[in-house]
Amino acid sequence: MNYLKYACEYKDTLEEVFQQHQKIERTDEAGSDVDERSSQNNSRLPVKQTPFATQLIAVMDLLDSNLDTKSKLYKDMSLRYIFLMNNGRYILQKIKGSSEIHEVMGDTWCRRRSSDLRQYHKNYQRETWSKVLQCLRDEGLQVNGKVNKPVLKERFKTFNTLFDEIHKTQSTWVVSDEQLQSELRVSISAVMIPAYRSFLARFSQYLDSGRQTEKYVKYQPDDIETSIDELFDGNPTSMTRKRT
Repeated sequence: MNYLKYACEYKDTLEEVFQQHQKIERTDEAGSDVDERSSQNNSRLPVKQTPFATQLIAVMDLLDSNLDTKSKLYKDMSLRYIFLMNNGRYILQKIKGSSEIHEVMGDTWCRRRSSDLRQYHKNYQRETWSKVLQCLRDEGLQVNGKVNKPVLKERFKTFNTLFDEIHKTQSTWVVSDEQLQSELRVSISAVMIPAYRSFLARFSQYLDSGRQTEKYVKYQPDDIETSIDELFDGNPTSMTRKRT
């Protein structure tokens, strides 16, 4: 991205170079086919686009394609979306921070990029936390109006296992952009903490007090919040787990 910013500083010179290159291509019959294919590939671009702008957007399209290809190397889908968010946010911030590049790419491109980032965020939430949230549903917990204790215990055990694994793994991941890191944590807390607090308030009473409660209820809502705030720091930490 820094190279593109430097290229914009020589925009006028590069504009002349690309214009001369286009003139040469037009006189070359073999090159005319290339021009036609290039025109088709860039059909979504404005008609009055300058040669320099065309080249700059082509570079951005190539960068997008490379990032998408690299993201598929990650077998963990959650990590794949974190990778796309990290790089997507970096690119967007660089473009917004450079008036020269922003002028070429335009507001429409920036809005589309922001929309892509929101979708990556939603996909991450679904891939990471949907199974955890399923543990906190009411469905299947009651039989003939009574709470099925073995099923309830299994729900707590499954929740603890899934949450432990996510924390262990994702506390080692790095989200360097502080705003993105905060947005991720806030969005996770917004869905996890109310759901867990409600589930705990409604069903912990059905566990026998003492050792059984300690065995199955490993977290209080504050512990969940603390653990979420440790995600994406790149530093695995041991969680302080309060017992009821």
